[in-house]
Amino acid sequence: MISNLKPYSAMKDSGVPWIGDVPEHWEVLPNRALFTEVKERDHPEEQMLSVTITKGVIRQSALLADSSKKDSSNQDKSAYKLVCSGDIAYNKMRAWQGAVGVSDFQGIVSPAYVVQRPRGDVHSRYIHYLLRTPSFAKEAERWSYGITSDMWSLRPEHFKMIYGCLPPLPEQAAIVRYIDHVDRRIRRYIHAKQKLIKLLEEQKQAIIHRAVTCGLDPNVRLKPSGVEWLGDVPEHWGIRRLRYLIEGKLTYGANTAAEHTNPLWPRYLRITDFGLDGRIRRDTFRSLPPEVAKDYLVKAGDILLARSGATVGKAFLVPVEAEKSCFAGYLIRVRPCRTLIEPQFLFAYTQSTGFSRWKNSTFIIATIQNIGADKYADLPVPLPPILEQYDIVRFLRQATNATLAAIELAQREITLLREYRTRLIADVVTGKLDVREAAARLPEEADEPEPFIEADALSEAEEETEVVEKLEE
Repeated sequence: MISNLKPYSAMKDSGVPWIGDVPEHWEVLPNRALFTEVKERDHPEEQMLSVTITKGVIRQSALLADSSKKDSSNQDKSAYKLVCSGDIAYNKMRAWQGAVGVSDFQGIVSPAYVVQRPRGDVHSRYIHYLLRTPSFAKEAERWSYGITSDMWSLRPEHFKMIYGCLPPLPEQAAIVRYIDHVDRRIRRYIHAKQKLIKLLEEQKQAIIHRAVTCGLDPNVRLKPSGVEWLGDVPEHWGIRRLRYLIEGKLTYGANTAAEHTNPLWPRYLRITDFGLDGRIRRDTFRSLPPEVAKDYLVKAGDILLARSGATVGKAFLVPVEAEKSCFAGYLIRVRPCRTLIEPQFLFAYTQSTGFSRWKNSTFIIATIQNIGADKYADLPVPLPPILEQYDIVRFLRQATNATLAAIELAQREITLLREYRTRLIADVVTGKLDVREAAARLPEEADEPEPFIEADALSEAEEETEVVEKLEE
C-alpha cells in the first residue's frame, strides 16, 4: 500500500521554506490563525503532564516510573496551566528538539510551558504530526532565542508567527487515519525486534557469566564464592572488591552542559556517544574547554559506569579513539590496575548475569534507582590469574561474535524503520504524497496500547526534570 502512494496532481509554492510545495487546494496560514494560547490555571487537583521529545505529551507518572528522578514540580500547583484533551503543548526550551505534541489527557503542566488550543477546522492529531516533523523542529530553532543552546526558548509571540500548511478538515482526518495505521504496523514490528534483542542479550549474558565466574575448564574444582548471587567459582580464583582492583578512586565526571563542538577541545563522552559495537560515534560529538575537562580525562581501557536513571548499571569500555576525552557527570570512571585485572575481563564481568544480580540486590538495599561510587567500589569481582583472564577474553570474542552481529542487525533495522516512519510522516503531512484513497481502503482497527519502546541511552526523565527546574528558577 505504501509503495502505491502518488503525489498530488496540482501543487503550488507554499512560500514557506520548511514546508516547500503543497497541494494547490491546501491553505498556508500563520499559527496565530490556527491556535489560541490558553493560560487557564487553578486546577491543582489535575494530574501532572510532561512534554517529551520522543513521545510528545505523556503523563508525568509514566515518565518518572523507571527513573531515579522524582517529581520536581512545586507543591503549590495553582499557577500550573490546564491542558485539555486535544490541546497542543510545547516545552519552550526544547521545542527546537521536538518537545511538542497534542495531549490525549486532561492535566496540568509547568507554568513555563506553552499551551495552544486548535481553532475550528483543525484536527489536533494532524497538527501533532506536522509539528513533530524534523523540518518544524528546525523552524522552531530558527525562531528560538537564548544565550546558549540549552537556554534557547520559543516564545508564544514567535510561535504564532510561524507558518504551517492546512488541508481541508476531511483530508486532515484521512491523513491521520493513514499515519496512525502505518505507525501501528511499524511499532508492532519494532516491538518484535526488541523482544528478539532481549532474548539475544540474555543468551550473550549467559555465555559471559559462565566464562567469567567458572572459567573455561569444565572439570575445574569449584568452591563457594561467599557471595550468594555469584555462586561457586574455581578453587584457585580469588574474590576481591572493585576498590582493590583499580588505580586511585572511582571518579565522577564533569557535571556541565554539553554545548560546545570545538574539535580542538577534549571530547565530552556521554552514553549516547557509544555505538552498538562499542566504538565512538562521530555524529554526536560534543566537547568541553580544556580547563574544565582536565580533571575528567579518560584513558583507553577505562570503564565508565552509569550511576542513575534508566541506564543505571550500564558499562562502557573506553576505546583507543576516545583517549584523552572527558566524561559526563552521570558516569563514574573506573581505571583497572592492569597488573591485577585485564580491563576487558572486568568489562565482560559487567555484562554478566552475576553483575545484573548484584545491581538488582543493590537497588533493594538503596530503595532508589541509583548506584554511587561507594556502592560500585564494594562490587565483589571474581579474580582468575591474569593469564587466565586473557584466555577468557579471547574465548568470549569468538563465542559472542554471532550473537553480537544478530543484535546489531536488529538494532539497525529498528533505526531504519524509525527513520522511514519519520520521512513518511513528513511527506504525508506536508502534501508530498496523497493518501486519501489509501486511507479510505483501510480496515477498521481497534485502538491498542503502545508497545514498550526502549528508553534512549539517556533517560528523558533526567533531561525533562532538569529543564523544568531551569524554567521555574
